[in-house]
Amino acid sequence: MPLSGEEPLFDRAARQASAPAGRLRAVVTGGAGFIGSHLCEELLCRGYAVHAVDDLSTGRVANLAAVATHPALRLGVASVAEADVADRVCVDADVVFHLAGVVGVQRLAAEPLDVVQRNLRCNEAMLTAAARHGVPILLASSSEVYGDGPVPFREQDPVRPGVTEGPRGGYACAKAMSEWLAFGHAARSGLPVVVARLFNTVGPRQSGQHGMVLPRFVAQALRGDPITVYGSGEQTRCFAHVREVARALADLAEARGVAGRVFNVGSEQETTVADLAAVVRERAGCGAPIVRVPLASVFPAGFVDPVRRRPCLQRLRRAIGWVPSASLPAIVDELLALGRAGGLPDVDAACVRSRAN
Repeated sequence: MPLSGEEPLFDRAARQASAPAGRLRAVVTGGAGFIGSHLCEELLCRGYAVHAVDDLSTGRVANLAAVATHPALRLGVASVAEADVADRVCVDADVVFHLAGVVGVQRLAAEPLDVVQRNLRCNEAMLTAAARHGVPILLASSSEVYGDGPVPFREQDPVRPGVTEGPRGGYACAKAMSEWLAFGHAARSGLPVVVARLFNTVGPRQSGQHGMVLPRFVAQALRGDPITVYGSGEQTRCFAHVREVARALADLAEARGVAGRVFNVGSEQETTVADLAAVVRERAGCGAPIVRVPLASVFPAGFVDPVRRRPCLQRLRRAIGWVPSASLPAIVDELLALGRAGGLPDVDAACVRSRAN
């Protein structure tokens, strides 16, 4: 049966006693990605030896620059969708944080089959390998599984990923199926597993290349371009800072009462996309117009943009004692400062300086 109740994901003290030099070994798949790189930093600060694995399809070696020379960090460039790779990375691990996957609404709209297949294959390979070696695993899932369900989203609510004729529902179904696979392995072999459903996560190193809204708005404001809001702008999202999300994931892995359960991870602070654009324009001090662009001109026919996204975080708060709470203006200010200094993937600092002069 799946582990549950007061079980932790893994017995840290017992594993630490047998680990080389007492240093726990954590694998982070997608470790050179946006969230994964911040999680690597968090785990290194906690004394883990970290094996980051990434195929660099969307991750960047530069994301790990701050810890590149850390003696306890190892980066492997490979795809954990390959069964032999997944098996190798699990052999000596004490805990696995499985974040690797394909994300981004524009990518989903353009390549729905590729997105669904790659996510399913990657998750199946890692869960099978973790079960074979008995390695505790934290599986990163998505708020997309809730679909058009009632807000705020609660972990015990039925998932409503959407119609099979729509591409967005395919991504949500792949994430939901991966959760069922995880709990299936738990039921069969006792695999210690916890699922983290991630909501909108923002902060340094995130690119707007595949449709992520905040980095796109920041880049447009710094260039002095129109800030383009897709659709009505009345759709709501809750934006959590990536460093807080990374901390929450690490805390979940170490908490009691989490094994065999699902947790929402994100922010409770709900804002409309139109208000987000206004905050970016105001904090940037620019006069860029905010322009609404019809969804149909950006995405294929039938592509659905959820009206609301807001998590209930009661279960997370009980498990780790806190929830992400960084304010949206503070997050925007940090990204604007990084963009002006050339520290964001989508912003050319020289272009920003030339427009400021």
